[in-house]
Amino acid sequence: MAEQRPLGFWLRLVDGLINEQFDTMVEEHGVTRRQWQILNVLAEQPSTAAELNDALKPFFSQTADESSAEHLDELLESGWVSNEGDRFSLTDLGRSSLASLGDVVDRNRQRITEGVSADEYDAALDVLQRMARNLGWDG
Repeated sequence: MAEQRPLGFWLRLVDGLINEQFDTMVEEHGVTRRQWQILNVLAEQPSTAAELNDALKPFFSQTADESSAEHLDELLESGWVSNEGDRFSLTDLGRSSLASLGDVVDRNRQRITEGVSADEYDAALDVLQRMARNLGWDG
């Protein structure tokens, strides 16, 4: 049985551990977490800087003026992203690199959920979503 600590303790602990491991994992492959998120958005469709900012807003620091611009430069220089007019898109190299990163991310997600059944995972997500709605989230 889990040690009796409040929900907030476990949420912060797991969130912090996931973030720490994820950041380390993608940085080992030459990108930051925000760059990985940008690549995923661009994999869906070419986007303007404003569209990238909107898509990534939930992930940006709430206390700083963060935007996609500061994360795009290195992706452009590496040849993973191209800029055509005001729209950014993935290059073939970017798609290939994102696919390789996706494999690494999938293995990490499997490791995180090791020993957790699909039903348990679904139940945990359901409970957390209901709690978020109880606290005013309407997403």
